[in-house]
Amino acid sequence: MPSAFLKKGLSLLLRQQTNILSAAIIIMSTVILSQVLGLIRERLLRATFGASNTLGIYQYATNIPDFLFQLTIAAALASAFIPVFSDYLVKNKEQEAQRMASTLLIAGLSIFSIFAVAILILAPLFLQIFNLGGKFSNDDMALMANLMKIFILGEFLFIIGSFFSALLQSYSHFFIAGFAASMYNLGIIIGIWIFSPFLGIYSAPIGVILGGIIFILVQFPLVKKIGFSFNPAFSLIKGEGIAKIVKLMWPRTISIAIFNLGTITIASLISFLSDPGRMYVIYNSAQILSFAPVVLFGQTIAQAALPILSREREKLDYFKTTFITSFNQMLYLVLPVSVLFLVLRIPIVRLTFGAAQFDWPATVMTGRTLAFFSVSIFAQALIALVLRGFYALHNTKTPLVVGAFSTGLIVVLAYVFISIYKLGVESIAIAYSIASVFHLVTLFILLDKKIGGFDKKFFLLPIIKIFLATFFTGFALYIPIKLLDQLVFDTTRTINLIMLTGISAFAGLSLYLLLTWFFNVKEATTFLLIFKKLGNWREILGKSEEVIDTTRLKP
Repeated sequence: MPSAFLKKGLSLLLRQQTNILSAAIIIMSTVILSQVLGLIRERLLRATFGASNTLGIYQYATNIPDFLFQLTIAAALASAFIPVFSDYLVKNKEQEAQRMASTLLIAGLSIFSIFAVAILILAPLFLQIFNLGGKFSNDDMALMANLMKIFILGEFLFIIGSFFSALLQSYSHFFIAGFAASMYNLGIIIGIWIFSPFLGIYSAPIGVILGGIIFILVQFPLVKKIGFSFNPAFSLIKGEGIAKIVKLMWPRTISIAIFNLGTITIASLISFLSDPGRMYVIYNSAQILSFAPVVLFGQTIAQAALPILSREREKLDYFKTTFITSFNQMLYLVLPVSVLFLVLRIPIVRLTFGAAQFDWPATVMTGRTLAFFSVSIFAQALIALVLRGFYALHNTKTPLVVGAFSTGLIVVLAYVFISIYKLGVESIAIAYSIASVFHLVTLFILLDKKIGGFDKKFFLLPIIKIFLATFFTGFALYIPIKLLDQLVFDTTRTINLIMLTGISAFAGLSLYLLLTWFFNVKEATTFLLIFKKLGNWREILGKSEEVIDTTRLKP
């Protein structure tokens, strides 16, 4: 019996996913796995190296290789390759599609190689942007350059793995692609665990290479099974398929470039702080935690909503209903998480990164930075949905302009806070939250104007109720954690800290569910019914017919 259940479950995961609900559940499950392994990876890094200058140098070294990958490859795969390749398949041009894909892979690797060689040769010059504050020594910068060179090698492997993922998603195989991305993190964990006693911080980029190899190998059997054959035809570089990909990807490429340049600028501003390596670890730790619910709720719901919104763009009444429903559902899930992170910030940081090497001052500073990030978690998640609303309407220019302005706002505010007011690393989180709320509000106003206006009563009333319930939830979280921390639990012990956090979270979220039910928030009833019917999961998965968008995130 258990083996039969396992066999059926595995069959469900490995088969092609052709409906929105099943695909969304599978994507969310792989995202959860990737997030969990990603947090384990980050905890292991901090347990091994602490909130140290060395770990900060490692994190600085990842910026330029990742920027290069995002700029040359990610935009093409995420926003252009899958739609074009899928269109070829729909038209029964599979062989031509595979030749086009093979040619694109060669072209992408070639372009990446040219930039990579230039960066490798000029590594010390490129990396000086992270030492504008002059706080890193020559030895620090040499270590950063060496680590970056290994990361670039790892990016070559990640390009091939990402190409396989995009290919599998085009054939509606979501599980293996998502699972392989999770295994990329596992490779890094293994690398640190095995090699750190001998290689120190070099164990992490060695783990990146190992993760890249695993990323490829996990997907390779299914890539062969779907019948893909590597057959590049260089004459296709000027062909219709590649031309269409280039046309589709350029807005996304510009958007990615602006965002990553903003990230690099922020890293450069942190170099002006005392002990910049340590400060960068603290900033990165808080950002990782705040992004987890954004990816889990924001990206998955937005992904699932995109194809429906795309089909309804000619029927604006249906479009508005779908959008507002998705908006309210996302807000219902993510807003209590925002307040949970705000109130329970220190326990969350201690449970996630707590180790002998990650000291108490680093924990407190990370918690304070996380608190400022938490204020805008809801905005960061909802931005993903509003962007999909514009994409469904075939409008990529507006998100590009607003996104560029918001990134600029982060940089300007961060510069003012650090250079003029001499504030600490947490001020960057303040800048990020201000810009995120501005980004969301601006995009929503412009979308509202573009479609002729949402029904304000249908839109605003649930939001007011959710915000009101969340306000009281904050008190329900705060009161028990203060009382139990002072009177009951010795939170120097991990098990007691888990119990304290669990009890406080349960009290707060229980009140949230009760209040939203009492306020007659439709989303509360919807999710309760879903949980009630989970026993009929196979029937539920089989009833939805909407095809899902296939955009993936780099783990």
